[in-house]
Amino acid sequence: MVQDTAVLPGRVRRGYGLGSVATGAFGTVPGLLLLPYLTDRLGVAAGLAGLIVLLPKAWDVLLNPVAGRISDRSTHPDGRRRPFLVRAGLTLAVLFALLFAGPTSPPALAAAWVAVLFLACASAYAFFQVPYVSIPAELTRDYGERTRLMTWRVAVLALTILVAGGLSPALRDALGPEWGYRAVGVFVGLLIVVGALGAWWGTKGVPPVEHVAAGGSLAHQLRVVAGAPDFRALLLTFAVQALATGIMLAGVDYMARWVLGDPGAATVLFVAFVGPALVVTPVWERVGRRTGKRPAFVVASLCLAVGAVLVWVTHDLGLVPVALALALVGVGYAGAQMFPMAMLPDAAAVDADRTGESRVGVYTGVWTAAETLGLALGSGVYGLVLMLGGYVSSTDGTAPQPDSALTAMTLGFTLLPALLVLGSLLLLRGYRIDEAAVVAAGEVAR
Repeated sequence: MVQDTAVLPGRVRRGYGLGSVATGAFGTVPGLLLLPYLTDRLGVAAGLAGLIVLLPKAWDVLLNPVAGRISDRSTHPDGRRRPFLVRAGLTLAVLFALLFAGPTSPPALAAAWVAVLFLACASAYAFFQVPYVSIPAELTRDYGERTRLMTWRVAVLALTILVAGGLSPALRDALGPEWGYRAVGVFVGLLIVVGALGAWWGTKGVPPVEHVAAGGSLAHQLRVVAGAPDFRALLLTFAVQALATGIMLAGVDYMARWVLGDPGAATVLFVAFVGPALVVTPVWERVGRRTGKRPAFVVASLCLAVGAVLVWVTHDLGLVPVALALALVGVGYAGAQMFPMAMLPDAAAVDADRTGESRVGVYTGVWTAAETLGLALGSGVYGLVLMLGGYVSSTDGTAPQPDSALTAMTLGFTLLPALLVLGSLLLLRGYRIDEAAVVAAGEVAR
């Protein structure tokens, strides 16, 4: 049965959006706190800490396309994707609760615990995230409805980032470094449970757009996907922007603690960054309807980049100017998340409609692999910037930092991400799918 209805039930939009509670929590908190946990709680050198954060996520570059291919070929009676949401989601929740519950000394053993548990988390996350992101292309063929679906997803994502990213540092600081980090692990684990079960329940009973699973080996499917010029342009743009976002995320705690001189400011910065998305996401949807997804994506990216530059301009003026500049970053970030995530199912569905074969999982696997790698590289790159700046690691987070380290923290948080976002827009020129192309491909499928 084919789901051609232009408007999906509100229950489905809200239920699908709940999955972003899981992706937002896992995508945010490790990038925000795992690097400081390693450098300032376990005493791991900044360069090695960045590598520990990077490698498990880099593993997903290999695993995500495999997860996509497996879900493409699934014949489960509850649907290709939905069973993965529960199984992988609940597994991820347990593993994350254990991530910060390991030994804290000696540093080598503590670092090994984090590396192994984070690798296990990344593996479970691959089998949740890839099926989850694949679902929109199979819920509806309608170009505008996919944007509306992403509006819910981004709104929930923004709220989750606000809650998880805002409360996690506060929870850590309130309970102290030993029990605070452990409490964060349990807190985030519970959020992942809510997201996994919500997405599973909310998408129940919706007949999918039917395509036969594409034949051939995974290597063949990857070659087909890599040869799609529109998808390739969108993928590279989003991956570079994910790198920029990952760098800023990794730098929040350091900017608050060292540049602004107030560890508690991390929560304020996070709220300033994410809070605007709760208000502007519906505005971005209206902009996208009027201008098209690609032009609106460009405007949102420019807002993000300009905001990052303004943070650099205001960084020595105190918390309020920096927070206001970060709010502009947040306005841009909302659109820069919503539009590419709405453009991805268009690209995958156009391919499926033209060929009659579903490679949605492989498309999504490659997409999420690039996103995951970009975010993980952000922590690694920021760790490298800290190392080049002469950052001094410690077990209590109080070691004095040289001026070069403070400069590195600031430049890494502001101008470097801005340049990456601006450069990414050059790659977007190769993306040409619009509403007419989606409609034409859908007519071919019918």
